[in-house]
Amino acid sequence: MNKTKQFLTFAFLLMSLATLGQAPIPKSEEIPYIEVNGTAEKEVVPDEIYISIVIREKYINKVKLTIEEQEGKLKNALKSIGIDVSNLYLSDANADYVKIRWQKKDVLTQNDYTLKVATANVVGQVFLELDKLEIKDAFIEKVNHSNIQNLRKEVKILAIKAAKEKADYLLTAIGEQTGKPLVILENQNFVPLEQLNINAYHSKNIQYSVVGLSSKFEDSNEIQFEKIKIQSSIYVKFAIK
Repeated sequence: MNKTKQFLTFAFLLMSLATLGQAPIPKSEEIPYIEVNGTAEKEVVPDEIYISIVIREKYINKVKLTIEEQEGKLKNALKSIGIDVSNLYLSDANADYVKIRWQKKDVLTQNDYTLKVATANVVGQVFLELDKLEIKDAFIEKVNHSNIQNLRKEVKILAIKAAKEKADYLLTAIGEQTGKPLVILENQNFVPLEQLNINAYHSKNIQYSVVGLSSKFEDSNEIQFEKIKIQSSIYVKFAIK
């Protein structure tokens, strides 16, 4: 019995010594901290503009004008204004079918194309050529920037640096210093790319009035696109030293 008591006493002493030898680990709630949001944004002019063009077979003076003929004329027109025709491609490999009445029932096909250009001025030139060719169904499908992924990374880096700078000057004001980041979260609130649409245009006095695109063709061929706005917001929880 005495041996058992001695063993239990010895074990209790060992546990006590082990507990005393361990340094206290502060809970996360006990670490003083500061929470901040850093934001940044950058605006860039789009250098990838996608124009959707629909070519339909049609009749002119009772003579059918095929898609192939119109496509050939379109490619020649694009070459004449310095556009590489490899930037014109079919949006859908299968042609759609549109039924119309012309004395007897006839089935006319249509092809949907996408044309990629780099500047707003070229967009204006393209629409003028489309007007000459009497291709009426065309619109701006979307805009983008060729370096958009790297630009987004740059803005995110600027945002987290802004968060650190904010924490620094706030803590300096009360005589404290910024410690290590405890939590970093990206707020998913950046503005998506502008989606532009243009449903129709008219010769002589061509007017565009859509989000991100405004121009009036009278004495000028200039078109102005809104810049792509890239935004980032980063939440950071910093420890206070």
